[in-house]
Amino acid sequence: MKTIKPIMEILSKHYNKDRTTLNRMRKNPDAFKILISCLLSLRTQDKNTEISSKRLFAVADTPKEILKLPIKKLEKLIFSSGHYRKKARTLKHVSKVLIEQFNSRVPETREELMSIKGIGPKTANIVLAFAFGKKVLPIDTHCHRIPNRLGWIKTKTPEQTESELNRILPKKYWVNFNSIFVQFGKTICQPVSPKCSICPINQYCPRIGVIRSR
Repeated sequence: MKTIKPIMEILSKHYNKDRTTLNRMRKNPDAFKILISCLLSLRTQDKNTEISSKRLFAVADTPKEILKLPIKKLEKLIFSSGHYRKKARTLKHVSKVLIEQFNSRVPETREELMSIKGIGPKTANIVLAFAFGKKVLPIDTHCHRIPNRLGWIKTKTPEQTESELNRILPKKYWVNFNSIFVQFGKTICQPVSPKCSICPINQYCPRIGVIRSR
């Protein structure tokens, strides 16, 4: 795919990889905090993830400490992340499994991570990439939508997108791919009415599936 290199080079210059909560954690990686922050980040904005993570980790930052928290207190601590009741149950379950099956340590393989209920492919890959420095591609809605819009791939699910990008995206771009495309997707290449008039890569984009733009 001829446009991959120029697009990745341009976007790499426009988007600072350290802006998101999870990316900032890369500087001093703590696998458990990264895992929990990722679970809190599902279906919410990054600013809410940061608020919830800080509040929670000030009180409990190990599986044992989270398991000891009364469920109502845990819900209150992570309230700003949204879906807080479901997330509180997930955090309790994940912490329990880590203690019972993994000696309170976050496993370093995709298979082991995904064996824990509540941890899906995206979360597993974020932990592997951000906590353990492994070359994997965490695919969220932006990372799935935008490569399809660019015409790099033609897929229907994030799992298919991950498989195709594994095949065509040079590995040198893998480390920052998620961070770049999440920021790009939130600010410019939005799902409905993307800001094509100010997009730094508009000259390379066929705008597949775009009905309305700004």
